[in-house]
Amino acid sequence: MHALGLELAGMLVAGDLVVLTGPLGAGKTTLTRGIGEGLGVRGPVTSPTFVLARSHPSLVDGAPLVHVDAYRLGSAVELDDLDIDFAGSVVVVEWGGGMLDGVAESWLEVDIVRPTGGAGAAADGAGADLDADEPRTITVTGYGPRWAA
Repeated sequence: MHALGLELAGMLVAGDLVVLTGPLGAGKTTLTRGIGEGLGVRGPVTSPTFVLARSHPSLVDGAPLVHVDAYRLGSAVELDDLDIDFAGSVVVVEWGGGMLDGVAESWLEVDIVRPTGGAGAAADGAGADLDADEPRTITVTGYGPRWAA
């Protein structure tokens, strides 16, 4: 996930929005950590679960990274209340699927599927090692004019 984040960072510029979806332990924050490293921002990039959003300024005169955890937000209105500089930053939103209507005209959606029910794990993932190095299925879809082919 970290390596994918590094790769994605090479394509991102100020004004880009990346929406991450996937279950707990899928690697959303690890992916964001890779994006942050690739963008050359001040870290560490950690989950913003309790603060909702963290801003990481660039150390290399590039775009800052704004890392948002929308899990506890109820709507796009609440996301808008965070007063994020979407135009001047690379914004990564975890748990933001279906919540970004009207926020941007273009975005990347990264859907991460993590296998469940492996040897010794419950079908719902309970008791699974969330840091285990397991294969994931990742689908990256671009929406809007910025990502038009």
